[in-house]
Amino acid sequence: MLAALCILLLPIRTPAAPAGSSPGEDFSADAKLLYRVVACSGDAALPANIDRTVVARHCRLLKARMERYRRVYLARAKPFLAALRPKGLPDTVVYPFGGGDLLAALTTYPDARRITTLSLELSGDPRRITKIDSQQLDQSLDAVDHGIGGLLAANDSTSESLKSTQQGELPGQLSYFLVALAVHGFEPVALRYFHIQPDGSLHYYSAAEVHAMENRLAAARHGKWTSPDFSEAFANSELVFRSLDGRGPLRIHRHIGANLRDDSLRPDGPILSYLRSQGRVVAMTKAASYCLWSPAFSRIRNYLLANMVFMISDATGIPPEIAHRAGFVQITYGKFQGAMCFDDCPSPEYSKQFQALWASEPQRKLDFRYGYVDAKSSDHLLVTRRPPVATP
Repeated sequence: MLAALCILLLPIRTPAAPAGSSPGEDFSADAKLLYRVVACSGDAALPANIDRTVVARHCRLLKARMERYRRVYLARAKPFLAALRPKGLPDTVVYPFGGGDLLAALTTYPDARRITTLSLELSGDPRRITKIDSQQLDQSLDAVDHGIGGLLAANDSTSESLKSTQQGELPGQLSYFLVALAVHGFEPVALRYFHIQPDGSLHYYSAAEVHAMENRLAAARHGKWTSPDFSEAFANSELVFRSLDGRGPLRIHRHIGANLRDDSLRPDGPILSYLRSQGRVVAMTKAASYCLWSPAFSRIRNYLLANMVFMISDATGIPPEIAHRAGFVQITYGKFQGAMCFDDCPSPEYSKQFQALWASEPQRKLDFRYGYVDAKSSDHLLVTRRPPVATP
């Protein structure tokens, strides 16, 4: 995502909240209605305020895009990425600068049990759909179609489309998450919202707490980002989901709205404490404005180097000098001939390091896009991993 400025069948139960905490208000009914209307999946009944003609028009377009993503993109990317992943990886994923990109997280790590995405964008209020009128629904679904189109067509979203998810009658980020579930054959089971406590544990908001926070608008996580028009209660979401066939385990996706710059990310603060509590993880990032190249994002980069065992990225991942110093090896795919430039160019030194890395490696074919292209529009992908342990 394009960041700112950088099996046993058991009865289905929602995972319990941490001991000693409130289980929190469950917005699963709203999630299932959004899943039906926005992601065009599931069997939730449409209430009287939902214009079925508008939904049908949206779903004709979205279903065609989802099918094309499966047929064209997943058909290439899924077996390729599966061949990259060694056996025995952790089933916990951390995806910094992830925006609404649960889609790529499930493409990259389809067996993940726990996924955490972090970005400047907040999840959004799921309740407005119950009162939306036909004109609002039409306009809101058009906005979702515009935003999700980039993910389904180019495996990427722009900053402008991500900013737009922070206002409107449909929760933009949550809508993207639900479309991702539909594409990959999952359905929502539960939806709760939380804040992270100082020790990294999660406090899930009760109905009374959500009500008390109604008039407290969420704060933008960056001064140049669009200010949300919903309550702070709906910043961070926990979406529990399962396979459509009911087989396999329940899975959890948590999205955290956060500015990952060092001046906002305290080393002993809630977010890093939460991330460290996840133990060993696999990681990913893509189209991340080269933030991990910047000294201003050293804390999230150092967290990754200390806790991940394996990472898939484009060249917005961890620069070779830093990764190699931390004991990682890097394997290249496709071509890299220099970093893309936006308003300005990222570190020329790190761009040269990546060019040298690609030049030093065998040419390995890549026939799909993963995040950014390079300065000459070439697709590329990078694996950063701990070296295999030598056996006696």
